[in-house]
Amino acid sequence: MDSLVLAGIVLALLFNFVNGMNDAANSIATIVATRVLSPVQAVAMAAFFNMIGPLIFTTAVAKTIGKGIVDPVFLTTSVLLIGLVVAVLWVFISSRAGIPISATHALVGGLIGSAAAYAGIGVIVLPSVGTILWLFMYAAIGAIIGMVLFSIIGRLTKEEAMLPFIAQGAFAGAVLSVPFVIITGILKISGLFAIVVFIVVSPLLGFISAYLISLVFIRWFRNANPKKMDFFSKKLQIVSASFYSLGHGSNDAQNAMGIITAILIAGGVLHEFIVPVWVIVLSCAAIALGTLLGGWKVVKTMAKRITQLRPYQGFCAETSGGVVLSFITAFGVPVSTTHAITGAIMGVGASRGCSAVQWGIVRQIVTAWVLTIPITAVTAFIFYFLYRAAGF
Repeated sequence: MDSLVLAGIVLALLFNFVNGMNDAANSIATIVATRVLSPVQAVAMAAFFNMIGPLIFTTAVAKTIGKGIVDPVFLTTSVLLIGLVVAVLWVFISSRAGIPISATHALVGGLIGSAAAYAGIGVIVLPSVGTILWLFMYAAIGAIIGMVLFSIIGRLTKEEAMLPFIAQGAFAGAVLSVPFVIITGILKISGLFAIVVFIVVSPLLGFISAYLISLVFIRWFRNANPKKMDFFSKKLQIVSASFYSLGHGSNDAQNAMGIITAILIAGGVLHEFIVPVWVIVLSCAAIALGTLLGGWKVVKTMAKRITQLRPYQGFCAETSGGVVLSFITAFGVPVSTTHAITGAIMGVGASRGCSAVQWGIVRQIVTAWVLTIPITAVTAFIFYFLYRAAGF
């Protein structure tokens, strides 16, 4: 096996390792914040379910990473190596700074930048203008339907603040319409466009679902003994945290799988895009090990700085985050698990009122989300030119 291919495999596994370090917060933040499990117990549990996640789900996400972002013809070993180096650096720096970012988007940006430097912007797999316009049209239709439904509900329930209530309906309708048209096959999106769309949609889906589940939970147990409810919620939270970790591993561990398979094809080891079993096992092990060692600064940000969580809220956040991840993974979209759980944590916080959420911290996190792909793409673009200038 070529030395560059071996270097690429090692880098891809290192990427999954630092991914696990940063995204450890996604899997364990809520259960640590509510003190249902100790940090060591929570990390061990998350590592186990991160390990088996990709073995249960399909490898559709890996195929998107390897074939749906950049034209695979131009994914040379050097392009993949530069993209990986930049992604690893960005995730590691963010983890040290305690910033929960998307390792998936760091990898996407790295691949885009290095491939564009190698063969031009045309190698990036972009959607048609018609697809983009249809997406906005469906979102607008969903917003109108949401406004109408909420105005009817508001009048029936004699809602006092009608305008904010109708605005919430428009927001929910616009967000929910996008996954609806994708599920039903009305609109087909894939590759880079799907990733960009779900940068916005996944945290909003997490927010809405967690907000609604929290309200239902509160309503259901409103007359329950607080101590009994806490005890019941803690048991439920172990199940929900395991479910979320399973979804996290099934999506994020596939990043390295897609890259390693692409490297093996570029190096002539494989001739078609089929993820080998040993690649699945090594990728799972790398992300599980990263989770086991953990990124405790990120955990602190996610567990304590966004909102104060009680066990029932941890259960609601993890359940919603797990549902969102499972749905998106089924469609082969490499999504930010950070986005999904952060949106869910904000949703459970907002169920107690807007003041319960530290919106200043949220703004910092969202800024890091927005900047990840542009920064890694530009950095990889520069790194590739330096690589070529050095005579490689």
